[in-house]
Amino acid sequence: MTSEYQIRVLPQVAADEQSLKAWLADEKGFDVRSCTAVRILKRSIDARQRTIFVNLKVRVYLNEQPADDAYAHTEYGDVSECPQVIVVGAGPGGLFAALRLIELGLRPVVLERGKNVHDRKRDLAEIARTQQVDGESNYCFGEGGAGAYSDGKLYTRSKKRGSIDKILNVLCQHGASTAILADAHPHIGTDRLPKVIENIRNTIIRCGGEVHFQTKMTSLILEGDKVVGCVADKEYRGPVILATGHSARDVYRYLADAKIEIEAKGIAVGVRLEHPSQLIDQIQYHSRQGRGKYLPAAEYSFVTQVDGRGVYSFCMCPGGFVIPAATDKEQIVVNGMSPANRGTAWSNSGMVVEVRPDDVEGHDNDVLKVMRFQEQLERLCWQQGNMKQTAPAQRMADFVNNRLSYDLPRSSYAPGLLSSPLHFWLPPMIGRRLQEGFKTFGRQAHGFLTNEAVLIAIETRTSSPVRIVRDAATLQHVRLQGLFPCGEGAGYAGGIVSAAVDGERCAEMCAELF
Repeated sequence: MTSEYQIRVLPQVAADEQSLKAWLADEKGFDVRSCTAVRILKRSIDARQRTIFVNLKVRVYLNEQPADDAYAHTEYGDVSECPQVIVVGAGPGGLFAALRLIELGLRPVVLERGKNVHDRKRDLAEIARTQQVDGESNYCFGEGGAGAYSDGKLYTRSKKRGSIDKILNVLCQHGASTAILADAHPHIGTDRLPKVIENIRNTIIRCGGEVHFQTKMTSLILEGDKVVGCVADKEYRGPVILATGHSARDVYRYLADAKIEIEAKGIAVGVRLEHPSQLIDQIQYHSRQGRGKYLPAAEYSFVTQVDGRGVYSFCMCPGGFVIPAATDKEQIVVNGMSPANRGTAWSNSGMVVEVRPDDVEGHDNDVLKVMRFQEQLERLCWQQGNMKQTAPAQRMADFVNNRLSYDLPRSSYAPGLLSSPLHFWLPPMIGRRLQEGFKTFGRQAHGFLTNEAVLIAIETRTSSPVRIVRDAATLQHVRLQGLFPCGEGAGYAGGIVSAAVDGERCAEMCAELF
């Protein structure tokens, strides 16, 4: 017999299966010896009060063993002789588009400008060692996209566009922990995600698809108002799912020059804010002992409005690192990531300010003006950082009080920090709003606004600065048949799961062409 229950228990009970069985037997009135297994279906932490609870949805097995159904399995058949579709980009949008194409009996040909996920790792290490960025192999470009080495967070607020459960189950099928099916804020971890990505690539190839690395698309092949392929190292023929990621600025320039309809889109700009993880644990768990033995590294989420624009935390990485995420020379961009155990001495998040196209100088019909605003800030940050990947930084309370930081705390940012008056050189529409936002967050969480925390500049790659305009019903480009703008780079997603969902939807719409 099986039964499902919604329960609320102390962390030490949730952390141990035997304790959980004993608690359930006592609460639900069954003999603990008859309980063969307890499977956790959903898990979240309630830290609103001083006593921390864990909310669980559990399935209890009495006098029977659980079936081997930890995740739903998807079958992928042989498509080697099927019509082909070109998928540009091997991030989550492109990879999940390719998998869905195989399900639908089409042959994906994936073109990725960067390297495979393992060779790419060596280029990332070189950034800290040599202060140089490889423009085609970095934290944004390469197999797995921007998410591969910047955390693997799977939480999304986008619930209406497709099956999130399907995405999570496919990730489990390719090696992710089944814990992602239960956790309220699922997370794979930068140390584990590359193997999952490699397994997805192997599925694509095993089924007859192709994956080409260091193969950058330079143009589309047009016949009238129809896209019939694209050009990279050679011509590739077929409908095109364009899933380039949010940093493919050369693609945006090509589209603008070719008069292919795109539009400027709002982004968010700010800094990475890094605290000692123990301090965040103490604040969020209301205890000097911090997380203790049974709780994970604490997360937080803040949002407020300052002068009509949102100021909020973004991509919070408990027990993580701040990383250099530039995609070319003479840029500094920072992002955050966490290993699976979230066990480092630091916790960080993007702290960003909403920027709308109207906030940026330029003509209303200048579709690349927000992108150029990004570029200008990244170059300014590089100049402030001594023209290396050394990032300009300032202690948090010093920033709020317009004071120079004469020294900086120890940081996870491997290329190093350089003390800089961010309050002086950040654009006032960013800096002043961040200052007011930090004051608000400090009132909401005592101890959060502190000089133990450091601001590391600059966070600009929160989303795409353009939207490639597509039809809402067919997902094809608004004018060009056979072109499916996809995922975060096209302006229709924000994160791994929402990009993957959009990739599946684009594949389904593409299949209707055949």
